[in-house]
Amino acid sequence: MQTQNAKQEALLAIEQLPDSVDFNDIVYRLYVINKIHQGIKDIEEGNVISHDDLKHEIEQW
Repeated sequence: MQTQNAKQEALLAIEQLPDSVDFNDIVYRLYVINKIHQGIKDIEEGNVISHDDLKHEIEQW
């Protein structure tokens, strides 16, 4: 897959939505895409915790 800059990716995501889409749905779609990219970046940088560590963390709540 060819690398895209943020503007190109946003435009493509918006173009794929139906013409009847409202502004809130557009913003939400871009928000989700951004969160996915942030998650991938965290994984690549090793900013993750194990499943067991997460379970332990949740138990502390």
